[in-house]
Amino acid sequence: MTAFSFILGVLPLVTATGAGAMSRISIGVGVLGGMLLATVIGIFFIPSLFVAMQTLREKVKGKSEENTQ
Repeated sequence: MTAFSFILGVLPLVTATGAGAMSRISIGVGVLGGMLLATVIGIFFIPSLFVAMQTLREKVKGKSEENTQ
C-alpha cells in the first residue's frame, strides 16, 4: 500500500508541464521506474525465491537424514 501510494504521488512529476518540467519529468520517470521495479520484485520475485530455497533446503535436509539412518 505504501509503495502504491508513493507511485501515485510521483505521477505529478512524470506529467509535469511548464518551466523546469524536463528536469521534473526525468526525476519522476527514474523514481517511478525504480519504485515499480522494486514493487514487482517484492511481490513476485522474493516469495518465489523463498519457495525455491525452502524446497532446496528440504531436499538437502532429507538427503542428510537418509545418510544418518
